Amino acid sequence: MKEAIACGVAPAVKSKTREIDSARVRAGDRFDMTIALRHISKRFGTQVALDDVSLELERGERVALVGENGAGKSSLMNVLYGLYAADAGDVAIDGAPIRIRTPADALTRGIGMVHQHFTLVGTLSVAENVVLGKEPTRFGTFDLPRAVSEVQATCRRFGFDLDPRARVDTLTVGSQQKVEIVKALHRGVSTLILDEPTAVLTPQEADELFAVTRKLSDEGLTVVLISHKLREVLTFATRIAVMRRGKKVAEVKPSESTPESLAELMVGTRTPPPAPPQAMPGELVVTLEQLSAGPLRDVSLDVRAGEILGIAGVDGNGQRELAEVLTGLRSVDAGVLRVAGRTGSLTPRIAREIGVAHIPEDRLKHAVVTDFTVGENVSLGRHRHAPFANGARIDFAGRLDRTRTLMESHDVRPREPQLRLGALSGGNQQKLVVGRELDANPKLLVAVQPTRGLDLAAVDAVRSRLLDFRAKGGAVVLVSLDLEEVLALADRVVVLYEGKVSGAFMRAQFDERLIGKCMLGVRDA
Repeated sequence: MKEAIACGVAPAVKSKTREIDSARVRAGDRFDMTIALRHISKRFGTQVALDDVSLELERGERVALVGENGAGKSSLMNVLYGLYAADAGDVAIDGAPIRIRTPADALTRGIGMVHQHFTLVGTLSVAENVVLGKEPTRFGTFDLPRAVSEVQATCRRFGFDLDPRARVDTLTVGSQQKVEIVKALHRGVSTLILDEPTAVLTPQEADELFAVTRKLSDEGLTVVLISHKLREVLTFATRIAVMRRGKKVAEVKPSESTPESLAELMVGTRTPPPAPPQAMPGELVVTLEQLSAGPLRDVSLDVRAGEILGIAGVDGNGQRELAEVLTGLRSVDAGVLRVAGRTGSLTPRIAREIGVAHIPEDRLKHAVVTDFTVGENVSLGRHRHAPFANGARIDFAGRLDRTRTLMESHDVRPREPQLRLGALSGGNQQKLVVGRELDANPKLLVAVQPTRGLDLAAVDAVRSRLLDFRAKGGAVVLVSLDLEEVLALADRVVVLYEGKVSGAFMRAQFDERLIGKCMLGVRDA
């Protein structure tokens, strides 16, 4: 017990009626807490997000929530975390109804949530982000040395390798994910909600994360895992709740389930997509010759029309920078860059004009504006051209028609072009981004983590779109941390390690072990 308290695992209430005292939560006392979400319903306009959903969370459980995008998993947890107000139903702790109006209310009751899309301030340090809102002070001013010391201690306790003084915007996506988790643990939560926590982690990082959270769960931390990775869910969870179209349709034990049985509960009978047909490469679309840009050093590669080039590597080895070079977000320092017949550095506008489309790693930062309508987001980047514009004026009717067609063809739900984009689930937002980029009829598609956080059906849909584009003569650069995805889609694979090409493989040479060696920088692979 002493060890658990030292790790900062927030306790839960022993009394069956009284509410949690926030001061005691911060002090690190342990409570035995059962959380019950009872008959929760939530609507967004005409869209039913949650329909009479009930779920109990016992101390020390590892509960997984699975379901298609838009099934209501994140919405249910957002109600518990105070981001959404339920239209009906209530939340109870140890049988006593409570009101959670804001995330601050949730945190005082020991409930923390780590979102799929980070809520970090890039220009601040790791320590400043972790203590933000609960800053230690000295003589009435922020005590940065104390903050660094406290966050360093938290990282050490939980086994996270982070530099508290590092600026967050210099970290890899995987390290930023760790900062979010440390931020929750630092505040002494007793219930931790993880929304797609491994979507941006390497397999090794995911294993480390689950080892830590499994240990904390054994000591009393309640963990709720929202994930589309069914094998991961079956390995980690002690109980699985399945949601479909806003309802909880089943609760099952991992020992009595398989990925196939869970998939059937989520989406009905699923037929795996067929293997991609053999590529028929055409003319060169991309050529890099001894290119250097930021951490990229002497990179040479090419991409032809009608093929998918997969870029593999552990996060932070130059994949992001390569995508930025190809889409005009980063200038070339040395070497040759030729894209669609144009030589030299690009700008985002020039890249679009010569036929480069981009599915970025983080759609909320680089692909969409959540406060705009769906139709306005569909027109982004092409708002000057038909059917979105008529001369110097916006063509509202044309935009509406094209948006409806795109939403129908890419199965974006609900099909309401005037709906605020932020009301769509993450998976439907991603399908919209994919549809918008392909709708421009590009020559080159740079797809970075295109299926991150998507459910099985949406993953199949996005992968099918990429293969269709390739079959029609499009060139694709696929950057993914999911090696299984790279090997499933790519015709050739280039591995980056420390900014250099450490290996190149044709499809006939694909060997996960050898590619893995290249990813780790083993030169004799």
